[in-house]
Amino acid sequence: MNMFTENTARLLISCEDRPGIVQAVSSFLYHQGANITALDQYATEAQGGQYFMRVEFELDHLATRLETLSSTFAKNVAEKYDMQWTLSSVSDVKKVGILVSKVDHALLELLWRHSRGSLPCEITQVISNHEDLRDKVERFGIPFHVVPVNKDNKVEAYAKIDEMMQGNDLLVLARYMQILSEDFVAKWPQQIINIHHSFLPAFVGANPYKQAYEKGVKLIGATAHYVTADLDQGPIIEQDVERVSHDYNVEQLRELGEDVERNVLARAVRWHLEDRVIVNGNKTIVFD
Repeated sequence: MNMFTENTARLLISCEDRPGIVQAVSSFLYHQGANITALDQYATEAQGGQYFMRVEFELDHLATRLETLSSTFAKNVAEKYDMQWTLSSVSDVKKVGILVSKVDHALLELLWRHSRGSLPCEITQVISNHEDLRDKVERFGIPFHVVPVNKDNKVEAYAKIDEMMQGNDLLVLARYMQILSEDFVAKWPQQIINIHHSFLPAFVGANPYKQAYEKGVKLIGATAHYVTADLDQGPIIEQDVERVSHDYNVEQLRELGEDVERNVLARAVRWHLEDRVIVNGNKTIVFD
């Protein structure tokens, strides 16, 4: 595991694959005096596919040099290879807002990991459409707000939530049992992560563990994905499954399933915070 400092930066790149990309990036960083500490890459084809790269490096006095470094990289490297790219300092901690309803397992996993320092972010607030989880959230010192949502006030409610969440870099739906409007989702592209209580595309809708029980499944799972206007169809970040037996009842399936959910969501959120995810159409490249 890398030890990050105030001089650690991350560079994410996607572009058409061409010879010379690795050399161009590494040579640029070398001539800037940077030391590469981690480099991951992936190409979709042996020749002529899409290319993806994630680089971590150390550079003295990064804070005062980041703006110049970005503009120089854009001019000398990115433009030549027509790159989509981001360059950021690890010390710029991302801000995260959480949306939840009444079920607490996914939420509490995030709050617990954050309290132990294993989620590198600032959790700014939790917003719910119910009052139920206030005490549990406030025990962690996190502000808790209630914005009721019903069929008659959804436009106003989502406008209020959007306003309250401004300034965050990421929103996490920790079992938020409301369907976000297309307008809301459009304002947060690739900035909303949801946990779905099944191994997508199976068992979409209500009572997934009852559906699983009635089908006699032998595997149950969970899926974390970015939210898009198409319900539960966004790019998948992480999935996991557990094997089950014919003698599991609905409650046993739910208990095991919730364990899978909490861990899948936490991994997906951490990978996003650590700039390990690159979205490519409706797929993701995850350098985990």
